[in-house]
Amino acid sequence: MIVTRGLTKRYGRVVAVDGVDLDVREGDRYGFLGPNGSGKTTLVRLLLGLVYATSGEIEVLDMRMPARSRAVLQQIGALVEGPSAYPHLSGRQNLALLDAAGPGGRRRSRKGRIEDALEQVGLAGVDRRPVRAYSLGMRQRLGLAAALLREPRLLILDEPTNGLDPRGIREIRDLLTRLNEAGTTVFLSSHLLSEVEQLCTRVGIVDRGRLVVQESLSTLQAPTGHVLVDTPDAARVATILDGQVISRDGERLVIRHPDPAALNATLVGEGIRVSAIGEQRRTLEDVVLEVTGHGNDRVARP
Repeated sequence: MIVTRGLTKRYGRVVAVDGVDLDVREGDRYGFLGPNGSGKTTLVRLLLGLVYATSGEIEVLDMRMPARSRAVLQQIGALVEGPSAYPHLSGRQNLALLDAAGPGGRRRSRKGRIEDALEQVGLAGVDRRPVRAYSLGMRQRLGLAAALLREPRLLILDEPTNGLDPRGIREIRDLLTRLNEAGTTVFLSSHLLSEVEQLCTRVGIVDRGRLVVQESLSTLQAPTGHVLVDTPDAARVATILDGQVISRDGERLVIRHPDPAALNATLVGEGIRVSAIGEQRRTLEDVVLEVTGHGNDRVARP
């Protein structure tokens, strides 16, 4: 669905995107994750033909961009750098103008498609207020409605949950999951770890313009070969399993062992009280910190 080869964008001496090779496959929920200022939005703009690459190649829906932009844009929905709208018009009026101006708009079905899009994003009951009276969250929902007007094969979204409260974030996550299950490929750029971790099936991590990881989320979060044990008898466990305990933090221990069930049987046999036990898996936060070295001031949980 999206392929780039050596994609590079320079602004003078600044390299915003540095030799990126993206591979977004049909059916993916692809999370494009990175610190603020890492080049995510620039890359999204390149994919949509809003800026031109310094070098490299872009294919979207098996067509070269920006050469085939008209054909490509008819089949995708996009939200980049926040929604834009005429502030003195209502949400419905804005969507009608957008649909009429864009390629491939179908006048006969316009009203129905607008109502469907508004319902999908939770704005079905919105009145005739002008957009200038909308909250940030409502504007963001309107931008998503605009992206859904053409029943797109591919959604390209830049920080789509910006300005939404936790309930709104969950609603948009559920919506994107349903759309994906119905056949829409989703490419989502974000700096929020939890948003990507809960929604996406594949992940690309960018840092300082370079793609440093591109892998399925399940692979990134595979078991480490260690076991997490919570026990009030942590000191005794450290003595019994001398040499197998990798770390200890209060009542929690990380133990080198291939089988949680077998380890649990051993501990219980020794009279150890086990509160919880299970495989240790890397979190997405662990992966990001490992490959970028940045803390949560730049790549964050909400």
